[in-house]
Amino acid sequence: MKMDDGMAAAGVRGDGVQLGLRSVQMDRRSFLFGSAAGLGALGLTGCASDDMGRAEAAKFYAAVPSEKYPIPAVDIGKLDPKYFRRVVRYDTKEAPGTIVIDPANYYLYRVEGDGYATRYGANVSRPGFLWSGEVYVGRKAEWPTWTPPKEMIQRQPEARQYARGMPGGLDNPLGARVLYLYKNGVYTVYTIYSTSDPETIGNGITSGCTGLLSQDMLDLYSRTPVKTKVVMLPA
Repeated sequence: MKMDDGMAAAGVRGDGVQLGLRSVQMDRRSFLFGSAAGLGALGLTGCASDDMGRAEAAKFYAAVPSEKYPIPAVDIGKLDPKYFRRVVRYDTKEAPGTIVIDPANYYLYRVEGDGYATRYGANVSRPGFLWSGEVYVGRKAEWPTWTPPKEMIQRQPEARQYARGMPGGLDNPLGARVLYLYKNGVYTVYTIYSTSDPETIGNGITSGCTGLLSQDMLDLYSRTPVKTKVVMLPA
């Protein structure tokens, strides 16, 4: 797998973003690494058109009060409609279930087969932290603990207070769900994670990871078993 020198610091937003504190808690937007309605909600009877209205999209991105930490509705007014979750034509030789990340266009695809895929809008690596290659989901977690890498603590000493881990919750940078990416049995320090911030979608902000809106991540997570193949395309 091709990886640049950003691998050691993957899992966090770039140095250009200042560390912020909300009282005692860390602002998750400073530490970006990375669903309720699934394929059935999109309708297996056909794919959603590119002019899908915001009213329809709002159903996919509604609040999820049943979660351990209730997830707020997405302000879809802050999300470009091209990043709404939808089923699209997608020709690939990859097997159904495979995840393909297209950082150049800020999309993550779950291959469904028969020439279709579920497409999610994503945030991706910033310049200097881009990588490409094949990995796989080595483990999964719900409302995971987040521990800042030592490289991040060196860059942003305020993160040291979480050196032993930040408990799961809405302010945790990993959000409601996370898929940990492995290569040859070793954790790459890259993840696919969840965010409640629609303004991050369609941007390169992380140090190697890929983020989906929480509602999209709930959908992807529920349909992604451990060992699922993940392909990162060149940017």
